[in-house]
Amino acid sequence: MNSIRLFELYLWEDCPYFDETVELLGVRGLGRMSIVSREPGIAACTEELSDFLSTLGLKTGFVPSGERFDTGSALLWAEGDLRTLFKVWRVSQTFLSITCAIATETGKLVELARKVNPDVIIATTRKTHPGMRYFELKAVRVGGGDVHRNSLSDSVLITQNHLQVARPGKLMSLRKVELEPRTAEEALEYARKVDVLLLDHFSLEELGELVPRLRSINPSLEIAVAGNINAGNIADYAKLADIIVTSSPYYAVPLDLTTRIERL
Repeated sequence: MNSIRLFELYLWEDCPYFDETVELLGVRGLGRMSIVSREPGIAACTEELSDFLSTLGLKTGFVPSGERFDTGSALLWAEGDLRTLFKVWRVSQTFLSITCAIATETGKLVELARKVNPDVIIATTRKTHPGMRYFELKAVRVGGGDVHRNSLSDSVLITQNHLQVARPGKLMSLRKVELEPRTAEEALEYARKVDVLLLDHFSLEELGELVPRLRSINPSLEIAVAGNINAGNIADYAKLADIIVTSSPYYAVPLDLTTRIERL
């Protein structure tokens, strides 16, 4: 499903038939809509929203994805039929409040982590909200992060649940093989057999002892860590890991945006 069809779904959900308020008031004519931020942040997915609004006959402008903006900035503006503007404003504002918050939170995490480890990668999971994966992954990337897994079809990750039902032998794949051990002993066992170890919910104390041992066994092994990592503790994990895996940007508090509509 492309981004235009996703927006069509969002709009259908919010206005499946008529805008009863606009019908009652008999709104007609041309207008301008401006989506303005009440706080600073990083723009994300404004291009896709602009493309969709253009299909509805609106002329648009926007702050490009990845660009920082200040309080009071208009992130996106559109001109055209007032009835259309009233139909799309809430969906548009809500969408940008989510995507820009994800980009902004990702940027904050990257900045905190790279103060102590300039080479660490901040990567998000596939725990995206249904129907929002494309946009949420793009928001992470424009915020300076990366994607741990886009889908089940693009990577190999042997999780703790896989280890419950299968015993990996010799592992051969064109893709990097990542494994999530259940214990420190299992991590040491597989350190030479995989490309990446994902150490999930290991305490900082456990990691401080385990990671040097893993690196001595396999100097080329990539160490990824996950589990309750946020802005408050990410710097501590960044000292030990090559990759930090987190879902927290997806649950960032939406940015405080407002929309202004005026007649032309």
